[in-house]
Amino acid sequence: MDISRRNRRSRSRHLPFRTCGTLLVTAGLLISGCSSGSSRADASMVALPSSTPADLAPYYDQKLRWRECGVAGFECATMKVPLDYDKPAAGDIKLAVARKKATERRARLGSLLVNPGGPGGSAIGYLQSYAALGYPEEVRARYDMVAVDPRGVARSEPVTCLDGKSMDAYTQTDMTPDDQRETDELRTSFEEFADGCEERSAKILPHVSTVEAARDMDVLRAALGDERLSYVGASYGTFLGATYAGLFPKRVGRLVLDGAMDPSLPARRMNRDQTAGFETAFQSFAKDCVALGAECPLGSGSPDEAGKRLKAFFDEVDRMPLPADDSSGRKLGEALATTGVIAAMYDEGAWPQLRDALGSAIKNKDGAALLALSDSYYERDGDGTYANLMFANAAVNCLDLPPAFTTPDQVKKALPDFEKASPVFGEGLAWASLNCAYWPVKATGEPHRIEAKGAAPIVVAGTTRDPATPYHWAQALASQLSSGRLLTYEGDGHTAYGRGSECIDSTINAYLLEGKVPAAGKRCS
Repeated sequence: MDISRRNRRSRSRHLPFRTCGTLLVTAGLLISGCSSGSSRADASMVALPSSTPADLAPYYDQKLRWRECGVAGFECATMKVPLDYDKPAAGDIKLAVARKKATERRARLGSLLVNPGGPGGSAIGYLQSYAALGYPEEVRARYDMVAVDPRGVARSEPVTCLDGKSMDAYTQTDMTPDDQRETDELRTSFEEFADGCEERSAKILPHVSTVEAARDMDVLRAALGDERLSYVGASYGTFLGATYAGLFPKRVGRLVLDGAMDPSLPARRMNRDQTAGFETAFQSFAKDCVALGAECPLGSGSPDEAGKRLKAFFDEVDRMPLPADDSSGRKLGEALATTGVIAAMYDEGAWPQLRDALGSAIKNKDGAALLALSDSYYERDGDGTYANLMFANAAVNCLDLPPAFTTPDQVKKALPDFEKASPVFGEGLAWASLNCAYWPVKATGEPHRIEAKGAAPIVVAGTTRDPATPYHWAQALASQLSSGRLLTYEGDGHTAYGRGSECIDSTINAYLLEGKVPAAGKRCS
């Protein structure tokens, strides 16, 4: 789920996530999938001992060799971690790390690690394009801004699944099958995607879990020379950060978990919640749109009527895709059109672009603008190549938790529940939840509460009308964490920090710079 975050209102770099914090719309959108289990043990029960085991000492003791990396002001390094933490002798993998040093060296507080979510979003890309340049100046002055691409992502042993042509076909797969033939085609598409991942990335696939990525973060903490980890994680990055806190509660510094996920939910519940979240976001968009009268391509009635018109449009392009002026011959069918609309739900700053795109498609029968929104979400370049976002997204999500559904019949039975959550998006998001059913590696994670007993105070930020991580997830995570403190942003869009709310930004800045924890019940707009 992605659009460039270049100003205070854009936040799509906080990508959606697939199994614990992502979207599930088309055959490869970022979704969320966790199983039940509020009675599961806290992740901290599998924490490493306070002293580093001897077989991991070479990793913890390594010295990073920093070098210029082609972007002014940044340094890069390569870090080694074990492929398998249970069998360190089985071999290493290399992770890419980048940093921008604090500008006030004498007042330096240490390193601030950032992660934009996904799973599958490049933390280094986020650091170099936004965090190290756009975070508040006072934060950048006193922290070394640091990022590591998690294992399997971007520059760090990336998972690869399909070539561009095959990925084009995958993203155009009909996600609302009307009959058995279309159901079989959807199942085959999921199977071929999974087979491609196994064929091209068999070595890394069993070892890209969030638990392993969190353990990598602790190796990085040690390599940076920090006694405790300070961190800002968005979207899926909140699950990564909370997992770290559960594993290493005594090593928690100042953690901000923005746009939080609830790790205790079952996959089906999490996916349905996210479906409802996108419906909430669409209702906000539709209310804003219909108030414009003739300028709204979905009419001037109620938001519910606008939703019916959008669903009718999806049905129309399912029957007859629109031309999109695409050099590869792609047309705008229902799957890509739905992805384009959902991409714009992450940030209300994208609503004008979505109105224009829908106007072109509905009134002028031109699908190019909606296709461009979809391509931005999938990180598809103009030459037809894709970043590894969706590959890593599926690999992490399908390993972290058991699938929401294992058969098409289970999806069919769940359709009324999903369509109740969202008359517009429910059907497609329900079917997208089937993708992990065909994954070649069995899930190693389980849903669980994360309490992180003994951790320093952790700030959990939630946005009341967040489409990808519903607000009640933030409430749940803050209540689970023994030292969690909820900070509420009353607004639209995905995540809160850097969104333009002086109240949110000043509160989080005070925490990062002074250790000042938000007052209980703090709410901002």
